[in-house]
Amino acid sequence: MNRIENAFKNKPILMPYFPLGYPDLDTSIDVIETLAKNGADLIEVGLSFSDPLADGPVIQQATQIALEKGITVKKSMAAVAELRKRGVTIPLILMGYFNPMLAYGLEKFIHDAREAGADGFIIPDLPLEEAGEFQSMLNAGRVDREALSLSYRKVSEGGDLPLIQMLAPTSPDERMESIARNAKGFIYLVSVTGVTGARTAISDGLGDLIQRVREHTSVPVCVGFGIGTPEQAAQVGKLADGVIVGSACVKTIGGSEHPVEAAKEFAKEFRKALG
Repeated sequence: MNRIENAFKNKPILMPYFPLGYPDLDTSIDVIETLAKNGADLIEVGLSFSDPLADGPVIQQATQIALEKGITVKKSMAAVAELRKRGVTIPLILMGYFNPMLAYGLEKFIHDAREAGADGFIIPDLPLEEAGEFQSMLNAGRVDREALSLSYRKVSEGGDLPLIQMLAPTSPDERMESIARNAKGFIYLVSVTGVTGARTAISDGLGDLIQRVREHTSVPVCVGFGIGTPEQAAQVGKLADGVIVGSACVKTIGGSEHPVEAAKEFAKEFRKALG
């Protein structure tokens, strides 16, 4: 059983997002470690980009600060490796945009992510129709590991690295069926239209939306965008397999004078709400 499958043994899972390099690199590593050891079941590890189209103002500001402080893809990979050295065993999914990955070199990016201990990728601006090259490189890496048994054993502790697909309320039925049927790891279900950011209430149609997706897949369905409080997380957790909390997590921790302590309290509060 790989790390992602293992994470979903007890549902609903808590999946916070936090960008590496914010408010600085060392603090972000401490924060992610603290989230992992105080209730998070899986973490979206943010890779900063100058034009994050899917993100709202809170995450945009955080990633801009991270870039100004000098965060790079290479430093982010080293940070993931450091988290593994510190004993973080939950899945770490790299969440970022496609341009920095292209600039780094796709083959090198995937290789280095595996070596660092990442468990998968979320790329908001890489739709399924354009993901063929990236997916083929993931598949090629899997073949290479099977050929090299020692290397394969080392990396297979984290399982194969899935490219997590995103679905939205506006996804047509045919597209939703195609993405859900071929999904690996889990599905990232965007609960509302628009960019990331906490909302005042959960969408009334969320239960129906989740059911539409589940008709086409057996992989877990996790809901993100708009979840800002433990109470909202509890509501979503009754419907979905996982709850993704991004902007509220970044705002709470980044706005604190003691971000690591804030991360500890944040994870514990949301974990308690989810049961």
